[in-house]
Amino acid sequence: MPDLTMPAGSRLDPPRVNRRSFLSLAAIGSFFGAIGVALAGALRLPNPAVLPGPVRRFKIGFPDQFAVGSETRFEQESLFVFRDAEGVYAISAICTHLGCSVARAPNGLACPCHGSKFDLRGDVQAGPAPRPLPWLEVGRAADGQLIVFADNEVPEGTRFRV
Repeated sequence: MPDLTMPAGSRLDPPRVNRRSFLSLAAIGSFFGAIGVALAGALRLPNPAVLPGPVRRFKIGFPDQFAVGSETRFEQESLFVFRDAEGVYAISAICTHLGCSVARAPNGLACPCHGSKFDLRGDVQAGPAPRPLPWLEVGRAADGQLIVFADNEVPEGTRFRV
């Protein structure tokens, strides 16, 4: 009867992989894997990681609602609206230190969180705030109401003439 067993080392046996060959293949695979991950990250860079929020634009009322010399706090919108002889202007009520809500104080505006103090023009008088409160753009809607564009800062002293 013929011997049907395969001789040792036949071509149907998988080749033997020694330790050095395995480590070489693993190193090459790791290298190309790292290159692939870095390339995928580089291709993502042009796309923003944060989606823009909604436009913050608030109708605050008609100009005749604001008497000369008045100041109005809009709590929900986090801003102060002032009217003087030159016009209407808006100042953010968000502290430039850590974003706390600024409140009216006897001598101006004050941040209750860390003690920053501001005058009624938003200039820093004391405390850790690094810069003045931003002035915000004021405009007029088609229906005649005043609008504050809370995302648009304007230079200090900019007023909407009514």
